[in-house]
Amino acid sequence: MPRPVDANDVASDVVIELREVVATLGQFPALSGATMQVDRGDIVLLRGSNGAGKTTLLRLCAGLLPVARGTASVLGHDLVTERDLVRPHVGLLGHQNGLYSDLTVAENVRFWAATVGASSDEVDAAMERMGVAGRLAGVAVAKLSAGQKRRTALAALVARRAQLWLLDEPHAGLDQLGREELDSTLRQAAASGATILVASHELDRAESLATRTIDVIAGQTHDAGESK
Repeated sequence: MPRPVDANDVASDVVIELREVVATLGQFPALSGATMQVDRGDIVLLRGSNGAGKTTLLRLCAGLLPVARGTASVLGHDLVTERDLVRPHVGLLGHQNGLYSDLTVAENVRFWAATVGASSDEVDAAMERMGVAGRLAGVAVAKLSAGQKRRTALAALVARRAQLWLLDEPHAGLDQLGREELDSTLRQAAASGATILVASHELDRAESLATRTIDVIAGQTHDAGESK
């Protein structure tokens, strides 16, 4: 599990604050006035149809897309001027797993863990938790099944000790046991002070996991309130 987030790591309980944010992909406004506030420890479900802007919103919060208009801050950093300061503290898992296919499971997890100085014990614990320890640890990613690749990517995310988790369809490719283990991991991470945004079409599972729901419609956000 990630270490608990130290109170000194985040200046306030507000982790994400967007006000009338516009973000473009080429000339297309993928976000057209997104406004939302997310607090530390929240598990937020981003709900919306394909093309609504959910993935763009996650990438913007990760510091990977520029803000064209509006104001935005993540973890106390202005996304207009300090995007590079956000990235080390964010774990983004998109549709692609972000793994090196020629490296083994263990080598991949160790590589990402090293970016934040995580210990070998933390790496081992993350791999054990996501079910990729033991014989799988020495297998090249190229030889894994889709579910095993997803588990490896999640183990790398756990080992990175991110303050903000940004997950795009995280349950994709996982079997029932893997999905339950992921949900347990996310709840424990949030209880330790991490903040989690999940974009998902698996609404029954995601709504039971989330503490809040935000609808993304045509590039705009609409707070649907507490999920439970």
